[in-house]
Amino acid sequence: MKCKICGITSYEDAMAAIEAGADALGFVFYDKSPRYITITDAKEIIKKLPPFVEKVALFVNVNAQTINSTCQESGATLAQLHFDVPQELYAELTVPYLKVIRAKSAEDILKESDGYRLIDAYCEVFGGAGKRLNIEWFKGIDCSKIILAGGLDPENVASLKEYGFYAVDVSSGVESSPGVKNSQKIKTFIANAKQ
Repeated sequence: MKCKICGITSYEDAMAAIEAGADALGFVFYDKSPRYITITDAKEIIKKLPPFVEKVALFVNVNAQTINSTCQESGATLAQLHFDVPQELYAELTVPYLKVIRAKSAEDILKESDGYRLIDAYCEVFGGAGKRLNIEWFKGIDCSKIILAGGLDPENVASLKEYGFYAVDVSSGVESSPGVKNSQKIKTFIANAKQ
């Protein structure tokens, strides 16, 4: 399984994740999040990163212009859309994007099943709530295009291998405190996901 470490707020945390084997890093451009980062700070981190690591910009309730310009200015390579996106917005995007399904029920995980999508547990707040999905929902379905998020940590990630998820996405599960990553937790998480 590929691994994304989300909610990066410092260069040190970014490099700890990359050195541990992360495939992608997430930067939260949502100012109500404890993991919020400014475009300027994200750009400073991203420009120093090695190649071949996906830099994912997370957005909530913004327009296409904001998504396009934020990705361009920061150096992010993929937009992750954590909100109910009006259909016309997709046509206005000039950057690659990933749809997010905030699942309330087993039926929800089948939405957008023709493409890659991130599936997170539904909660009133956006991102980083650490709420876990009912893993039983994924039994017997093709998970090869699903990035699973929500309530993951170094202990429970190993149990997901049998489902064949494309990737896993973690934020609070590898932190010492909100927005501050724990390098040992990151190492253990990635090792357990990829073994």
